[in-house]
Amino acid sequence: MKTILITGTSTGIGLAAAVSLGRAGHDVFATMRNPSRSPELRTLAEREHLPITILPLDVDDDTSVAAAVRTTLGERGHIDVLVNNAGIGLLGSVEETSLDVFRATMETNYFGAIRCIKAVLPGMRERRSGRIINISSVAGKFSAAGHGSYSASKFALEGLSDALAAEVRPFNIRVNVVEPGVIHTPIFDKLNDVKAQIYPGARRMSAIFAAALEHPVPASVLGDQIRDIVGDDSWTVRYPGGPGAGDLIQLRAALGDEQFVAWGALDDEAWCDYTHKTLGLDVRAHLAPGPALA
Repeated sequence: MKTILITGTSTGIGLAAAVSLGRAGHDVFATMRNPSRSPELRTLAEREHLPITILPLDVDDDTSVAAAVRTTLGERGHIDVLVNNAGIGLLGSVEETSLDVFRATMETNYFGAIRCIKAVLPGMRERRSGRIINISSVAGKFSAAGHGSYSASKFALEGLSDALAAEVRPFNIRVNVVEPGVIHTPIFDKLNDVKAQIYPGARRMSAIFAAALEHPVPASVLGDQIRDIVGDDSWTVRYPGGPGAGDLIQLRAALGDEQFVAWGALDDEAWCDYTHKTLGLDVRAHLAPGPALA
């Protein structure tokens, strides 16, 4: 069984991965910014007697990352797998999204992953064994209007992962990228209010999420997928995350840039019709009205 460090385990995919890996017998170090505010994982682990240790870790903070890795290494001597899951996401057009939001999103979703990678990689390299799993998104393969700050951070993580995978393969270290579609997690409860946005993209992304969540894919699906990846000895790099993710990625590639951009530039009525035809989602009922014209 492997010693596994996971970030962002207070809810959603991170929590599901910790549970699934713990149930499989792996030695899980589940981290989150403030464990006292998220008792669900601790309660579940105690009830099922799972091999899960909960630690504080803020991926935005160098000292916090170093302390969590030092604690894990001190207790187990090595880390076999790092799962970079911690992430944040907001909706908004480029013009209406502040630079602070762009910076914060990149700090957590991209630089946070780098901090953790750099902290665990020397030990993996010395042992010539290890695995790094970066949780990206289908938004790391294509960026829709209103999703720019989040998509940019995931595009960056995708590019980093390709470079890293080539660098560490000679040391027998695997790098995997998981690209989830719309998964039922609390991240959608934390999205900002987009009703009054000037540009329609954020309203539309919110409507797509709401329509997709009418038939929710539970986070446990991704947790089990991460468990299976940990047990796989192949050198596969990318995994569409959950049902439908691969279809979305293929659809974006098939449309081409110009057609995809034109889709986002349609008026609301035409966009609803095209989205229903293309994605099979009835978004009209979920689309908030745009701002009143002067």
